[in-house]
Amino acid sequence: MKKVHKDFQDASSLELARFAALAALEKKAEDLVVLDVRGLSSIADFFVIMTGRSTRHVQGLAQAVDEALRHKNVKDGNTEGLNEGHWVLLDYNDVIVHIFYSEDRSFYNIEGLWHDAPRVEIAPEAAVV
Repeated sequence: MKKVHKDFQDASSLELARFAALAALEKKAEDLVVLDVRGLSSIADFFVIMTGRSTRHVQGLAQAVDEALRHKNVKDGNTEGLNEGHWVLLDYNDVIVHIFYSEDRSFYNIEGLWHDAPRVEIAPEAAVV
């Protein structure tokens, strides 16, 4: 699991989800959705779900998200699927980032599984700091 540096421990899981989403949007993530699964899941508070145009784009998005959160002092932890680039999962405890290659996203239909989860609006014009 990712360990959060003490200077960033007070950041809410919503803020972490926003940082991850904005970093991905900066790298041209497609169809980005943030689902609020608090109260619906015990494994996380938010899912950040996005699509990459190719396996390299999926890998690049994962690296960009991880780098952006590392700059916020969120430490490395569980990453799955990075080498294949079809479905990369980044686990930041309360925030789980799913990055899909387009065909895999429609096959697994994460949004459909969590259809009761409210969507969180992310302002794409906001900058990652």
